[in-house]
Amino acid sequence: MDVFGDLIRGVRAQGSLFGSSTLTPPWSLHFVDGAPLTLCTVLSGAGWIVPEDGPPERVRAYETAVVRGPATFTFVDDPGTAAAPVACGAFCSGPEQGGTRYRLGWAECGEPGPGATTLIVGAYPVRGEISGRLLESLPAVLRVGSGGTGDAVLDHLAAEVGADVPGQQVVLDRLLDWMLVCTLREWFDRPGGEPPAWWAAQRDPVVGAALRLLHAEPAAPWTVAALAGRTGVSRSTLAKRFAELVGEPPLTYLTRWRMTLAADLLTEQDGSIAEVARIVGYSDPFGFSAAFKRVRGVAPSEFRLRRREPA
Repeated sequence: MDVFGDLIRGVRAQGSLFGSSTLTPPWSLHFVDGAPLTLCTVLSGAGWIVPEDGPPERVRAYETAVVRGPATFTFVDDPGTAAAPVACGAFCSGPEQGGTRYRLGWAECGEPGPGATTLIVGAYPVRGEISGRLLESLPAVLRVGSGGTGDAVLDHLAAEVGADVPGQQVVLDRLLDWMLVCTLREWFDRPGGEPPAWWAAQRDPVVGAALRLLHAEPAAPWTVAALAGRTGVSRSTLAKRFAELVGEPPLTYLTRWRMTLAADLLTEQDGSIAEVARIVGYSDPFGFSAAFKRVRGVAPSEFRLRRREPA
């Protein structure tokens, strides 16, 4: 498993399509639920993403914006629109609202008129500490232009939204996932961008191989020498290149990754601390507890208790 694949595995669409409709100015849709991640794609026309704190972002036809929560945002025809905001959220997207094309109660137009915009919005729950590390690397709003790999996905998405056929939601979920991956890839690879260190490091033949090993076998008894042997370089070469590209030594990275895995296990499963320790590569639960507290600032048992307390 590569780093990006691991971080995005907990970000999955599951009946999450808020809506698709053709909007005629003026309009103002206020997405109030504060979803951790929201994908907004304009199929035709244009509009503005307006976050709670930050400048408006113009989104044109075949462009996609990803908005990071929990702050809310609006999608408007113009930043100075006179339209009254219409609250939109997960409560709008249930089956009782009708077919996909009729969710949110947006007016459906047979043919887009002048100035009309067709929007598709999907909201993502982001579960666990693993996917949280992906969110940490994203700005409040990111936009990717047309002409990339996502265009082909949009063609499929537009056709499926208009069909309203059995099994539609399953197809839409997978298309939204595909669109999200394409969008984030292009964002991280954009010219002049500043991707997270782990993204660039994946492309290095040595460090990328080491990262894949650490993510594929996090519980293995790794040493820098063992990792260097598996990647075909000397210990000093691996240590130097890893620290330069990732920003920390290999075993420091491994410890933080193990504690991230452990945090999700403590939250989602009922196994003992010793069982969690063993899964992430510690034969001694006391050593694991000390490492967890050093990295996370709290003992594993207290971390589990806090995460399971009612909100």
